[in-house]
Amino acid sequence: MMRAPNKAMAENEKCKDPAEKQGRLTTVLALSTLISAFGSSFQYGYNVAVINSPAPYMQEFYNTTHMERYKTEMGQNLLTLLWSLSVSMYPLGGFFGSLMVAPLVNHLGRKGTLLFNNIFSIVPAVMMGASEVAKSYEIIIVARFIVGICAGLSSNVVPMYFGELSPKNLRGALGIVPELFITIGILSAQVLGIRNILGNSEGWPLMLGLTGIPALIELLLLPFFPESPRYMLIQKGDEKKAKKALQRLRGWDDVDAEMTEMRLEDQSERAEGRLTVFSLLSQRSLRWQLISVVVMNMGQQLSGVNAIYYYADSIYSSAGVNENDVQFVTVGTGAVNVVMSVAAIFIVEKSGRRLLLLLGFGICCVACVLLTMALSLQESVSWMPYVSIACVIVYVMGHAIGPSPIPNVVITEMFRQSARSAAFMVSGSVHWLSNFTVGLVFPFIERGLGPYSFIVFAVICLLTLVYVWVVVPETKKKTFLEVSQMFGKRNKIEIKLGDSDLPLKDSKEIPEDPEKVTAF
Repeated sequence: MMRAPNKAMAENEKCKDPAEKQGRLTTVLALSTLISAFGSSFQYGYNVAVINSPAPYMQEFYNTTHMERYKTEMGQNLLTLLWSLSVSMYPLGGFFGSLMVAPLVNHLGRKGTLLFNNIFSIVPAVMMGASEVAKSYEIIIVARFIVGICAGLSSNVVPMYFGELSPKNLRGALGIVPELFITIGILSAQVLGIRNILGNSEGWPLMLGLTGIPALIELLLLPFFPESPRYMLIQKGDEKKAKKALQRLRGWDDVDAEMTEMRLEDQSERAEGRLTVFSLLSQRSLRWQLISVVVMNMGQQLSGVNAIYYYADSIYSSAGVNENDVQFVTVGTGAVNVVMSVAAIFIVEKSGRRLLLLLGFGICCVACVLLTMALSLQESVSWMPYVSIACVIVYVMGHAIGPSPIPNVVITEMFRQSARSAAFMVSGSVHWLSNFTVGLVFPFIERGLGPYSFIVFAVICLLTLVYVWVVVPETKKKTFLEVSQMFGKRNKIEIKLGDSDLPLKDSKEIPEDPEKVTAF
């Protein structure tokens, strides 16, 4: 006699190994990841590079507009100031976007914040696309600030969303997807910026306006996918919706083990409450996690990646690459970045986060030292420019497998639900302030030190590597609670994962034994 299909499926489900079930990448999980990353992270990368190629034509527009308004040619100092504002408003907007992370994700949820964030993409896309018709360069500057807010929000909310959607054995791989789409966004801007496509006097307004298309796609499609189950259960208290979302994401009905783990965390959250940034700074049990957030983000942005891209065109030209062909070599470098980001997705769960951070910062450190030597000798040694090109490519590869993608993965895993939004707010603020600082200070460093400026970046890479080696533990395939326990020793707090309902608190708050904290 044939069994009813639903009974047969139920029995098969019971027979499945729970470890096998945890590792499944379902259609819902995959599509949630791809739509969010394309609609949000892609834009971040696209807007980083979108104004590089058409810069001469945009500056010509600034000058022409000034001439039509005031009947005088724009001075070089004023043009430099306006262009600097056009560039620097993006990271400044990113900083302000980061400050909005905690209140928005706590009130609107992770998915809700991403949907709301599309306002900060669609509006500036229309503004930039219409700037030439409106004959206003001020619109571009304001729009760059607004789209920077979009990037500041997405660069923090997307990794948080993915970390809470993913099963623990896929958290690292899916956590790198945002960085992959950032690199694809950069590459797309480089390709569209080729002079025969949109990087010309007629095409640059359209090129700037295209950033609104991914936002529209996300706005239309993401509402059909689940909100973070952890947010629904722990912060909204809606167990029914949390379970339904988890079942859709995992592709089966038996999600009791994950629900139990979330309930245990919820018990702690109820007693401890949501942490603000200020209370996060005072938590002894999170002290080294917070220091690690600051160090990894500063190391990521101050390691010289932006300076490498700044120097790349001149390095390629000095190596004998034709001026018209430099843009194609730059696209090739962007393609290498994408390939290495894809590679990181496939190796992060095997190699671990810590090894990729150490390897990445080590490669960047060595590449910076060799690049310094090559740049200082390329006038006297004929083949040295080719070494410079190799150093740039090796640096990009090293940064793409470790310093670029891994910090956000680790930050997601180091903090529990109550502290995660505040932690990402701190992380994003440090990230964008460091980005802004490099853009502001590097031209002066380069003018003073020339090719030796990369020694500064080599030292920063080395110091970050040493910190990761000494402090940051391996977090792959660990629950959020297990990671808290790993940091407990360094924070001088012993955390036991038992059956008690006591929350995770500082040791001074537990009177019975000042050296022990029973979390659950």
